[in-house]
Amino acid sequence: MTILVTGGTGKTGRRIAARLQTLGHAVRVGSRTGAPPFDPPFDWADRATWAPALDGAHAAYIAYYPDLAFPGALEDLRAFTEQAVKAGVGRLVLLSGRGEALAEAGEQVVRESGVAWTIVRCGWFMQNFSEGYLVEPVRDGVIALPAGEVAEPFVDVDDIADVSVAALTEDGHAGMLYELTGPRLLTFADVAAELSEATGRPITYVPVTAEEYAAGAAAHGVPPGEIELLTMLFTEILDGRNAYVADGVRAALGRPARDFKDFARDNAAVWVTGG
Repeated sequence: MTILVTGGTGKTGRRIAARLQTLGHAVRVGSRTGAPPFDPPFDWADRATWAPALDGAHAAYIAYYPDLAFPGALEDLRAFTEQAVKAGVGRLVLLSGRGEALAEAGEQVVRESGVAWTIVRCGWFMQNFSEGYLVEPVRDGVIALPAGEVAEPFVDVDDIADVSVAALTEDGHAGMLYELTGPRLLTFADVAAELSEATGRPITYVPVTAEEYAAGAAAHGVPPGEIELLTMLFTEILDGRNAYVADGVRAALGRPARDFKDFARDNAAVWVTGG
């Protein structure tokens, strides 16, 4: 089975692609650079790249960039889904966001596609602390965010990948919405304490305003578009609406979700030695 993985070099996509390849599936890694002839370039901003990536694919993992909550995302998702179905794709797995009205509208587009679908709805990734925009702040020992004291059930991206691969390759997941979280609610102050314990060095959380956060992110070299997205997510989504634990990992895989403590312990070297 040939499977297109959009966002194939991102946090979820590269893990999904690697797992699928290990299972023996033909994987088409959708990225803006591509690796022709096997992986033609795929760019959400260039619809001309969609058809070559979809040609011959039986299933597709959809990770929209930059986010389903961005203007134009719904129109892109609808056009891509229609094109995928016409190309013969028979199974769609959508990465969605918790508590985002526009993301839920995108989910409905996939539900109405007429082919087998699975929704993987997730919140904040644990790996944002080890692979993303929060790596350097953690190394510096100060996590300054406009998050107040809101709690979040951070989810491990490896759990997302495992659930997505199951949905792409196994029976029994069609028509399912899996809401994925970790097993505990943690404030960002709790996260800082967990990271301090794992690394053996003090890491603190400092609440800041959205404006202060944007200025600090820019100083750390975060691209303006990503700063805009993150500021929107912090100010509009992180308001307590997602402060509950869901059982999607267990429902999909029959095992518990990974705990943040285990994630922090296993990634301690990233923050202590930089690798």
